[in-house]
Amino acid sequence: MAIGIFDSGVGGLSIAQQVRTLLPYEDIIYLADSGHAPYGEKSQHYILQRCTTIIQCLIDKGATLVVIACNTATVSAISALREMFPIPIVGVEPGVKTAVKNCKSGVVGILATTQTLKSAPFQQLAQRFSNKIKVEAQACPGLVEQVEALHLTDHKTQVLVAQYVQPLLNKGADHLVLGCTHYAFLAPVIKIVAGPNVSIINTAIPVALEVARRLDIEGLASASTAAGGECFFSSGEQDLAHRQFNALWGKAVKVETF
Repeated sequence: MAIGIFDSGVGGLSIAQQVRTLLPYEDIIYLADSGHAPYGEKSQHYILQRCTTIIQCLIDKGATLVVIACNTATVSAISALREMFPIPIVGVEPGVKTAVKNCKSGVVGILATTQTLKSAPFQQLAQRFSNKIKVEAQACPGLVEQVEALHLTDHKTQVLVAQYVQPLLNKGADHLVLGCTHYAFLAPVIKIVAGPNVSIINTAIPVALEVARRLDIEGLASASTAAGGECFFSSGEQDLAHRQFNALWGKAVKVETF
């Protein structure tokens, strides 16, 4: 038994890291669909097709619970995927609730992909809090590609981050919600642009807690007291995949082709 985790690329490793920290005895299978990234500019139909293929692959490899560690895939396809597959599927969504709860300025900013912001689930999420707070959304084309290329702090990344963050600051946002798991790896740059008085909201810990809860409810939690193992797969170019995983996971790992 294993926890299957996937994303359009390596951004979901930010979720996988928290799952590993919280659940040290569980096996993890991570699949990066980098060869088809970014999902944020793809159609809903295309995203559903990719997710269907990937989840079946994870099940075939032993996954008994799957985490869609991608905001775009979650809002585009999770309802249909839960109807298609018999195992628990955990998704991610922007941490708007947390931001709204702690907001003092009356404005919350959300950084996300184009497809996430266009989706009906996101619109409904934002509308849910519109009577309490003003939710300002900012599409961020290009940021996923910068993370996939491991350009986490270079000049182009800094320029793009400033281009997307500054309009939200100008509108008065005191919380910035990271609406794409890739953006977690850009949090240091985002924080520099946003300044010390703006909070950055990442949903990795709440997602990991939900995974632990679902494993317990479904009776799927490991009874082992030995450290869980990890398997990594990528549909992207293999030399780059190894560099990505070694850099972002924090240690040298083997990455197999998907």
